[in-house]
Amino acid sequence: MDELYLIVGMMLVTFGIRYSMFAVAGRVEFPAGLVNALRYVPPAVLTAIIVPAILIPSGTTIDLSLSNAYLVGGLVAAAVGWFSKNLLLTIVVGMAAFWGWTSILSLLG
Repeated sequence: MDELYLIVGMMLVTFGIRYSMFAVAGRVEFPAGLVNALRYVPPAVLTAIIVPAILIPSGTTIDLSLSNAYLVGGLVAAAVGWFSKNLLLTIVVGMAAFWGWTSILSLLG
């Protein structure tokens, strides 16, 4: 029963935080500096999620070697994304590079 109270409490807090921003968004005009700063939040959050997963795939130490298929796939995806500006192509080529590199590593060792 305690878990139910915990889940409902988290739901209410999350809803309250998000709804409060929606409720005032049309009535309050945010300063231009704040609006410009908020544009960087999604890339910063995605970077904070992706970079540790790529650099520390084992969860213990940083792996910058060529045996790290996550790093190879991430670098290929970053290059494709930089030059093509195409999200779907970036995902497909990055995953293909990851799976291909994983296959090559398994054949070698």
